[in-house]
Amino acid sequence: MIVYDKLWETMKLKGISQYKLINHYHISRGQIDRLRHNEHVSTYTLDQFCAILGCQLSDIAEYIPEEK
Repeated sequence: MIVYDKLWETMKLKGISQYKLINHYHISRGQIDRLRHNEHVSTYTLDQFCAILGCQLSDIAEYIPEEK
């Protein structure tokens, strides 16, 4: 499972709020909600976040294997 817990930490470190993402970078609330709930998002969305935050994918997402 891919989780986006690191995204919120990176946003805080870079001084980017959800308000700024929505109003300045025009990221939809729906995309932010999907990330908050670790739901499916496109690679385009992940690319946008990396560009906005000036970071690597590993700074916003992490793969955690599901236990069987």
